[in-house]
Amino acid sequence: MIHELADIQIRPGTQAEFEAAIAHGVNTVIAQAQGFEGYEIRKGIEAPERYLLMIRWTTLEDHTVGFRQSEAFAQWRAIVGPYFAQPPVVLHFTTL
Repeated sequence: MIHELADIQIRPGTQAEFEAAIAHGVNTVIAQAQGFEGYEIRKGIEAPERYLLMIRWTTLEDHTVGFRQSEAFAQWRAIVGPYFAQPPVVLHFTTL
């Protein structure tokens, strides 16, 4: 299993709208992708415009190829992208 961690900073004052959009986007778009195994969202305390989206994928390629190179990725970005203050930083991790 691979863990994708997306560090997302949004425009100030858009938290409520973003929180609804990210939940909708994950549940209706990403959750349909091959290899999707689940997710969690964390909200910053000291920085309330900062979120961590943690998605579990079966393989790295399920995310980097299967999802990122699909039309679903464009749909996902159309839902959440308008709230981004800057592009998210995305890293992948594996369990030791």
